[in-house]
Amino acid sequence: MIFFRLLSRLPFKVLYGISGILYFLLVHVIRYRREVILENLRLSFPEKSQADIQLLVKGFYHNLTDILVETIKMSAISSCELQKRFRYTNPEVVQAFLNAGQTVICTGSHQCNWEWVPSAAVVIGIPVDSVYKPLTNVAMEEFMQEVRSSHGAVPTPMNLLPRQMVARRNIPRVIALVADQVPDVPEQAHWMNFMHRDTPFYPGTERLARSRNLPVFFLELIRLRQGYYEGTFTLIAEPCYADLPQGAILERYRDKLEKSICNHPSDWLWSHKRWKHWRGKYAKVGAKLE
Repeated sequence: MIFFRLLSRLPFKVLYGISGILYFLLVHVIRYRREVILENLRLSFPEKSQADIQLLVKGFYHNLTDILVETIKMSAISSCELQKRFRYTNPEVVQAFLNAGQTVICTGSHQCNWEWVPSAAVVIGIPVDSVYKPLTNVAMEEFMQEVRSSHGAVPTPMNLLPRQMVARRNIPRVIALVADQVPDVPEQAHWMNFMHRDTPFYPGTERLARSRNLPVFFLELIRLRQGYYEGTFTLIAEPCYADLPQGAILERYRDKLEKSICNHPSDWLWSHKRWKHWRGKYAKVGAKLE
């Protein structure tokens, strides 16, 4: 990964030039997941014209290639530069819980540059355990570990989260979860309508909140301009959860995310195969519906 480390030393102006080249290659040469992107956008926005969809496709590819070079830059970007480029509008709402000795869950999504989220919080004094799915490529996994921990965030593989919860139980912190991923076991997922489609969600976020009595925030990301972002926390649930129906936390997350995607459609990860599962495909899920 020496090549990526060398790239990270380049100024943003040069990196965004590389982003432009990557955009041309992905759109016109490789045509990276173009059919997946088009299908996802068409079904999520049935009211939009073909011309509107094409504009969203272009915006998506620009967002994707910018994220690629910005993620590489993470291992070399200074704390001062990161604070200038990524601003939290209301960190005090999370800090209030931490000051009271309370760990919180922060649910985000593959929106704008989600990779900058943990480090941007750490550099303003908010400790973060960033939960993620490990990559199968060993070299890339090592590089991403380096990137994600570069400013003091604690990258935590999903399978090690229970152990981490015990080991760091006395440290008030944010547990950051990208909660729009495809569940590994759809039969055990919480199914909801999302962007006009039946969609499985990981139930683990809600289970963790209820089992540990942790408040849950939604983090909305907005791109201000190229290379500059804004994050806003919204409290969506807090203990006691005894009277809150099962699934309500995930449904509130879904509602916030869907609204944000509709307001800023090009900034979500439309190349993700989010809808590769459907309820009827799984006997156990179908049985529950009868």
